[in-house]
Amino acid sequence: MESKVNFAVVGIFVLVLGAALIGGVLWLSSGRYYGRTYDVYVTNMTDSVAGLNLNAPVKYRGVDVGLVRRIALNPANVEEVQLTLAIERGTPVKEDTVAILQTQGLTGIAYVELTAGRRNSPPLVARPGEEFPVIKAGPSLLTRLETSVTVLLANLTRATENFNAVMNEENRSAISKSLADVEILARTLAARSGTIDAGIANAAKTMENTARLSEDLPRLVHRIEKSADAFDRMADALARAGNSAAGTLEGSRADVAQFTGEGLPEARQLVAELRDLTATLRRVTGDLERNPSILLYGRPPAKRGPGE
Repeated sequence: MESKVNFAVVGIFVLVLGAALIGGVLWLSSGRYYGRTYDVYVTNMTDSVAGLNLNAPVKYRGVDVGLVRRIALNPANVEEVQLTLAIERGTPVKEDTVAILQTQGLTGIAYVELTAGRRNSPPLVARPGEEFPVIKAGPSLLTRLETSVTVLLANLTRATENFNAVMNEENRSAISKSLADVEILARTLAARSGTIDAGIANAAKTMENTARLSEDLPRLVHRIEKSADAFDRMADALARAGNSAAGTLEGSRADVAQFTGEGLPEARQLVAELRDLTATLRRVTGDLERNPSILLYGRPPAKRGPGE
Protein backbone atom coordinates (compact mmCIF):
# COMPACT_ATOMS: atom_id res chain seq x y z
CA MET A 1 0.00 0.00 0.00
CA GLU A 2 1.56 3.24 -1.05
CA SER A 3 1.89 6.04 1.54
CA LYS A 4 0.34 9.30 0.65
CA VAL A 5 2.65 12.40 0.62
CA ASN A 6 1.27 15.52 2.25
CA PHE A 7 2.48 18.21 -0.08
CA ALA A 8 1.14 20.92 2.19
CA VAL A 9 3.46 19.84 5.03
CA VAL A 10 6.40 19.65 2.69
CA GLY A 11 5.67 23.13 1.36
CA ILE A 12 5.38 24.56 4.86
CA PHE A 13 8.69 22.92 5.82
CA VAL A 14 10.44 24.38 2.79
CA LEU A 15 9.06 27.85 3.51
CA VAL A 16 10.17 27.71 7.15
CA LEU A 17 13.65 26.49 6.19
CA GLY A 18 13.99 29.21 3.57
CA ALA A 19 12.91 31.87 6.03
CA ALA A 20 15.42 30.59 8.55
CA LEU A 21 18.22 30.74 6.00
CA ILE A 22 17.26 34.26 4.95
CA GLY A 23 17.11 35.36 8.58
CA GLY A 24 20.53 33.87 9.30
CA VAL A 25 22.05 35.61 6.31
CA LEU A 26 20.51 38.93 7.32
CA TRP A 27 21.69 38.44 10.88
CA LEU A 28 25.24 37.69 9.80
CA SER A 29 25.28 40.59 7.38
CA SER A 30 24.05 42.98 10.05
CA GLY A 31 27.47 42.86 11.72
CA ARG A 32 26.55 40.69 14.67
CA TYR A 33 28.31 37.37 14.80
CA TYR A 34 28.52 35.39 18.00
CA GLY A 35 27.63 38.44 20.02
CA ARG A 36 30.22 40.72 18.31
CA THR A 37 29.46 44.19 17.03
CA TYR A 38 31.44 45.64 14.13
CA ASP A 39 32.13 49.21 13.06
CA VAL A 40 32.73 50.13 9.43
CA TYR A 41 35.92 51.88 8.34
CA VAL A 42 37.36 52.76 4.94
CA THR A 43 40.96 52.83 3.72
CA ASN A 44 42.30 53.90 0.32
CA MET A 45 45.38 52.06 -0.91
CA THR A 46 47.68 53.02 -3.78
CA ASP A 47 49.30 49.57 -3.88
CA SER A 48 47.98 46.62 -5.84
CA VAL A 49 45.58 44.47 -3.81
CA ALA A 50 46.25 41.31 -5.82
CA GLY A 51 45.60 38.29 -3.60
CA LEU A 52 43.17 40.14 -1.33
CA ASN A 53 39.68 38.64 -1.32
CA LEU A 54 36.39 39.51 0.28
CA ASN A 55 36.12 38.42 3.91
CA ALA A 56 39.92 38.50 4.14
CA PRO A 57 40.99 38.99 7.76
CA VAL A 58 41.79 42.36 9.27
CA LYS A 59 44.43 42.05 12.01
CA TYR A 60 45.57 44.35 14.77
CA ARG A 61 49.05 43.37 15.98
CA GLY A 62 48.42 39.91 14.53
CA VAL A 63 45.01 39.46 16.22
CA ASP A 64 41.94 39.01 14.00
CA VAL A 65 39.67 41.99 14.63
CA GLY A 66 37.55 42.15 11.47
CA LEU A 67 36.92 41.34 7.80
CA VAL A 68 37.20 43.00 4.41
CA ARG A 69 33.62 43.66 3.33
CA ARG A 70 34.14 45.43 0.01
CA ILE A 71 36.89 45.96 -2.57
CA ALA A 72 36.39 48.63 -5.24
CA LEU A 73 38.08 51.53 -6.94
CA ASN A 74 37.94 54.85 -5.14
CA PRO A 75 35.32 56.99 -6.89
CA ALA A 76 37.27 60.14 -6.03
CA ASN A 77 40.62 58.79 -7.31
CA VAL A 78 40.81 55.87 -9.72
CA GLU A 79 44.49 55.33 -8.85
CA GLU A 80 43.43 54.14 -5.39
CA VAL A 81 41.63 50.99 -4.27
CA GLN A 82 38.98 51.56 -1.62
CA LEU A 83 38.59 48.84 1.01
CA THR A 84 35.59 48.75 3.29
CA LEU A 85 36.55 47.12 6.60
CA ALA A 86 34.29 45.73 9.30
CA ILE A 87 36.30 46.02 12.53
CA GLU A 88 35.17 44.72 15.88
CA ARG A 89 33.94 47.45 18.16
CA GLY A 90 36.41 48.19 20.94
CA THR A 91 39.47 47.85 18.71
CA PRO A 92 41.72 50.89 19.43
CA VAL A 93 41.58 52.45 15.97
CA LYS A 94 43.15 55.91 16.41
CA GLU A 95 43.92 58.86 14.20
CA ASP A 96 47.52 57.72 13.65
CA THR A 97 46.59 54.07 12.96
CA VAL A 98 47.84 52.90 9.54
CA ALA A 99 46.44 50.07 7.39
CA ILE A 100 49.06 48.01 5.50
CA LEU A 101 48.51 45.20 3.03
CA GLN A 102 50.42 42.08 4.10
CA THR A 103 50.82 38.56 2.75
CA GLN A 104 50.70 35.47 4.92
CA GLY A 105 53.71 33.19 4.58
CA LEU A 106 54.39 31.43 1.29
CA THR A 107 50.71 31.01 0.47
CA GLY A 108 50.42 34.56 -0.80
CA ILE A 109 47.07 35.09 0.95
CA ALA A 110 46.73 38.81 1.59
CA TYR A 111 45.21 40.48 4.62
CA VAL A 112 45.05 43.96 6.13
CA GLU A 113 47.29 44.72 9.09
CA LEU A 114 46.52 47.66 11.37
CA THR A 115 49.47 49.28 13.14
CA ALA A 116 48.99 50.54 16.67
CA GLY A 117 48.93 54.29 17.19
CA ARG A 118 50.21 56.26 20.13
CA ARG A 119 48.55 55.65 23.45
CA ASN A 120 47.40 59.25 23.87
CA SER A 121 46.10 59.64 20.30
CA PRO A 122 42.36 60.32 20.00
CA PRO A 123 40.05 57.69 18.44
CA LEU A 124 39.42 57.88 14.71
CA VAL A 125 36.05 59.37 13.78
CA ALA A 126 34.41 60.31 10.50
CA ARG A 127 35.12 63.82 9.31
CA PRO A 128 32.47 66.12 7.88
CA GLY A 129 31.45 64.85 4.45
CA GLU A 130 32.71 61.30 5.10
CA GLU A 131 30.30 58.40 5.47
CA PHE A 132 32.77 56.27 7.43
CA PRO A 133 36.05 57.00 9.24
CA VAL A 134 39.03 56.76 6.87
CA ILE A 135 42.12 54.89 8.04
CA LYS A 136 45.43 56.06 6.57
CA ALA A 137 47.08 53.56 4.26
CA GLY A 138 50.79 52.76 4.31
CA PRO A 139 53.04 51.09 1.72
CA SER A 140 53.02 47.32 1.77
CA LEU A 141 56.09 45.18 2.29
CA LEU A 142 56.28 44.35 -1.41
CA THR A 143 56.14 48.03 -2.31
CA ARG A 144 58.89 48.86 0.16
CA LEU A 145 61.00 45.99 -1.15
CA GLU A 146 60.41 47.07 -4.73
CA THR A 147 61.41 50.65 -3.91
CA SER A 148 64.49 49.50 -2.01
CA VAL A 149 65.53 47.11 -4.79
CA THR A 150 65.05 49.84 -7.39
CA VAL A 151 67.22 52.25 -5.42
CA LEU A 152 69.80 49.51 -4.82
CA LEU A 153 69.98 48.64 -8.50
CA ALA A 154 70.33 52.32 -9.40
CA ASN A 155 73.17 52.69 -6.89
CA LEU A 156 74.86 49.55 -8.20
CA THR A 157 74.57 50.81 -11.77
CA ARG A 158 76.02 54.17 -10.79
CA ALA A 159 78.82 52.52 -8.82
CA THR A 160 79.64 50.25 -11.76
CA GLU A 161 79.77 53.20 -14.12
CA ASN A 162 82.03 55.11 -11.75
CA PHE A 163 84.27 52.08 -11.31
CA ASN A 164 84.57 51.63 -15.07
CA ALA A 165 85.35 55.31 -15.46
CA VAL A 166 88.06 55.15 -12.82
CA MET A 167 89.61 51.86 -13.98
CA ASN A 168 90.93 53.13 -17.28
CA GLU A 169 94.16 51.95 -18.87
CA GLU A 170 96.33 54.53 -17.13
CA ASN A 171 94.92 53.79 -13.68
CA ARG A 172 95.22 50.04 -14.20
CA SER A 173 98.88 50.52 -15.10
CA ALA A 174 99.42 52.66 -12.00
CA ILE A 175 97.75 50.02 -9.82
CA SER A 176 99.95 47.32 -11.34
CA LYS A 177 103.07 49.39 -10.55
CA SER A 178 101.81 49.98 -7.01
CA LEU A 179 101.28 46.25 -6.50
CA ALA A 180 104.81 45.61 -7.78
CA ASP A 181 106.18 48.20 -5.33
CA VAL A 182 104.22 46.58 -2.53
CA GLU A 183 105.73 43.21 -3.43
CA ILE A 184 109.25 44.71 -3.38
CA LEU A 185 108.50 46.33 -0.03
CA ALA A 186 107.28 43.02 1.38
CA ARG A 187 110.46 41.28 0.25
CA THR A 188 112.61 44.02 1.74
CA LEU A 189 110.78 43.80 5.06
CA ALA A 190 111.15 40.03 5.05
CA ALA A 191 114.90 40.35 4.40
CA ARG A 192 115.29 42.83 7.25
CA SER A 193 113.07 41.06 9.72
CA GLY A 194 115.95 40.73 12.17
CA THR A 195 116.59 44.46 12.20
CA ILE A 196 112.90 45.12 12.56
CA ASP A 197 112.70 42.69 15.51
CA ALA A 198 115.67 44.42 17.14
CA GLY A 199 114.01 47.79 16.62
CA ILE A 200 110.80 46.48 18.17
CA ALA A 201 112.80 45.14 21.13
CA ASN A 202 114.52 48.53 21.56
CA ALA A 203 111.16 50.22 21.37
CA ALA A 204 109.88 47.88 24.07
CA LYS A 205 112.89 48.76 26.27
CA THR A 206 112.25 52.43 25.63
CA MET A 207 108.65 51.96 26.69
CA GLU A 208 109.83 50.19 29.86
CA ASN A 209 112.24 53.02 30.64
CA THR A 210 109.48 55.51 29.98
CA ALA A 211 107.18 53.62 32.33
CA ARG A 212 109.91 53.57 34.99
CA LEU A 213 110.47 57.29 34.50
CA SER A 214 106.75 57.82 34.85
CA GLU A 215 106.85 55.94 38.15
CA ASP A 216 109.80 58.06 39.38
CA LEU A 217 108.31 61.29 38.10
CA PRO A 218 106.10 61.92 41.17
CA ARG A 219 109.15 61.67 43.49
CA LEU A 220 111.14 63.99 41.21
CA VAL A 221 108.28 66.44 41.15
CA HIS A 222 108.12 66.25 44.95
CA ARG A 223 111.84 67.07 45.18
CA ILE A 224 111.43 69.93 42.76
CA GLU A 225 108.57 71.23 44.86
CA LYS A 226 110.78 71.04 47.96
CA SER A 227 113.56 72.88 46.09
CA ALA A 228 111.07 75.48 44.97
CA ASP A 229 109.95 75.95 48.59
CA ALA A 230 113.58 76.35 49.69
CA PHE A 231 114.16 78.82 46.88
CA ASP A 232 111.10 80.77 47.96
CA ARG A 233 112.40 80.87 51.53
CA MET A 234 115.83 82.06 50.31
CA ALA A 235 114.16 84.70 48.17
CA ASP A 236 112.19 85.87 51.20
CA ALA A 237 115.43 86.03 53.22
CA LEU A 238 117.15 88.03 50.48
CA ALA A 239 114.18 90.34 50.32
CA ARG A 240 114.34 90.89 54.07
CA ALA A 241 118.13 91.47 53.85
CA GLY A 242 117.59 93.95 51.04
CA ASN A 243 114.99 95.74 53.08
CA SER A 244 117.40 95.83 56.05
CA ALA A 245 120.24 97.16 53.86
CA ALA A 246 117.95 99.77 52.43
CA GLY A 247 117.02 100.81 55.96
CA THR A 248 120.69 100.96 56.96
CA LEU A 249 121.56 103.07 53.92
CA GLU A 250 118.64 105.33 54.65
CA GLY A 251 119.87 105.80 58.22
CA SER A 252 123.49 106.47 57.21
CA ARG A 253 122.60 108.80 54.32
CA ALA A 254 123.37 111.91 56.44
CA ASP A 255 126.80 110.56 57.51
CA VAL A 256 127.63 109.68 53.94
CA ALA A 257 126.69 113.16 52.78
CA GLN A 258 128.91 114.72 55.53
CA PHE A 259 131.81 112.49 54.59
CA THR A 260 131.40 113.38 50.94
CA GLY A 261 131.44 117.12 51.69
CA GLU A 262 134.25 117.27 54.27
CA GLY A 263 136.35 114.12 54.35
CA LEU A 264 136.48 113.34 50.66
CA PRO A 265 138.76 116.35 49.68
CA GLU A 266 141.18 115.50 52.50
CA ALA A 267 141.16 111.87 51.38
CA ARG A 268 142.00 112.98 47.85
CA GLN A 269 144.94 115.10 49.12
CA LEU A 270 146.17 112.20 51.23
CA VAL A 271 146.08 109.93 48.21
CA ALA A 272 148.11 112.45 46.17
CA GLU A 273 150.75 112.70 48.92
CA LEU A 274 150.89 108.91 49.15
CA ARG A 275 151.47 108.75 45.42
CA ASP A 276 154.39 111.27 45.72
CA LEU A 277 155.86 109.30 48.62
CA THR A 278 155.58 106.12 46.63
CA ALA A 279 157.39 107.72 43.70
CA THR A 280 160.18 108.95 46.01
CA LEU A 281 160.59 105.52 47.55
CA ARG A 282 160.80 104.00 44.09
CA ARG A 283 163.61 106.43 43.15
CA VAL A 284 165.53 105.76 46.35
CA THR A 285 165.16 102.02 45.87
CA GLY A 286 166.43 102.33 42.32
CA ASP A 287 169.45 104.36 43.42
CA LEU A 288 170.31 101.79 46.12
CA GLU A 289 170.12 99.01 43.63
CA ARG A 290 172.49 100.86 41.31
CA ASN A 291 174.88 102.16 44.03
CA PRO A 292 174.60 100.58 47.51
CA SER A 293 177.47 102.76 48.84
CA ILE A 294 175.09 105.64 49.11
CA LEU A 295 174.18 104.31 52.56
CA LEU A 296 177.84 104.96 53.72
CA TYR A 297 179.00 107.92 51.70
CA GLY A 298 175.78 109.57 50.79
CA ARG A 299 174.66 110.67 47.39
CA PRO A 300 177.63 111.84 45.19
CA PRO A 301 177.54 115.41 44.01
CA ALA A 302 175.74 115.90 40.77
CA LYS A 303 177.95 116.25 37.72
CA ARG A 304 178.36 119.70 36.37
CA GLY A 305 177.17 120.43 32.97
CA PRO A 306 179.25 121.99 30.23
CA GLY A 307 180.28 125.60 30.92
CA GLU A 308 179.65 125.43 34.65
